[in-house]
Amino acid sequence: MDTPNDIREFLTSRRARLTPEQAGLPNFGGRRRVPGLRREEVALLAGMSVEYYVRFERGNAKGVSEAVLEGISRALRLDDAERSHLYDLVRAANEGVHPQRRRGRPKTQQVRPSIQQLIDAMADVPVFVQNGRLDILATNRLGLAVFSELYVQPQRPANFGRFVFLDPRAEAFYPDWDDAAYQTVALLRSEAGRSPDDRILSDLVGELSTRSNRFRTLWASHDVREHRTGIKSITHPVVGDLDLQYEAMDLSSERGLQLIAYSAPPGSPTADALKLLSSWAVTDEHAGSERTDATKDSA
Repeated sequence: MDTPNDIREFLTSRRARLTPEQAGLPNFGGRRRVPGLRREEVALLAGMSVEYYVRFERGNAKGVSEAVLEGISRALRLDDAERSHLYDLVRAANEGVHPQRRRGRPKTQQVRPSIQQLIDAMADVPVFVQNGRLDILATNRLGLAVFSELYVQPQRPANFGRFVFLDPRAEAFYPDWDDAAYQTVALLRSEAGRSPDDRILSDLVGELSTRSNRFRTLWASHDVREHRTGIKSITHPVVGDLDLQYEAMDLSSERGLQLIAYSAPPGSPTADALKLLSSWAVTDEHAGSERTDATKDSA
């Protein structure tokens, strides 16, 4: 990843979306050569010199203080995910990324047996563990049944990015495929800010950019998000439409991994469908063999 360039494009895209009126500045009319705020307007709102802000926006983040970052975050009205992303980019720029020292993440990433036992014990809800690249590293039986479409492809580990953009089944699986595509890219862009030296992630982004025009367009927008809680709507090939509430929890003992559990209100159509799907999964011999594949971690 090119961190200075990412800083430049991220900040440029954020100020381009704000009008002077939205930022609380007077608009004196006349033709504006750039969409959104000018650099000098951002500098004014952030309480710094124009020269300093211009240097920073061009990717020179050496020694940038937290006070400066907070000022820019306020000026550009960054949300929590965007603010965290800016901090990640600046941290990476100050640490420096030396090609000869790059190691990326290990090619084999495993979850501890106790984590697998934990999610297996959560038999009534779909659960899986994923990394920042959106690889599914472990799942329970119901989780595998709910997301069985991801395991049709032979490549392991199953990856949401590859499924959404490269598998034709994805458009039927997600009723709102455009939203799923946007969210997927925003999560990967956030991970790129946290782990700019992750060569496996770089390879994944390169693969998706080469093979998907839609991914390439969304990646260029520099939008980011955090994966914490919400509702995921899918259309399962066996039980139909599911509206799943999810909670994502960071595993403190497994850096960079999240446990994601799905649920549905008791008595709802989705809760009834999950019960049916659970019975289907138990009787489907194929689910057992696929579960073994799902817990093999190769990247």
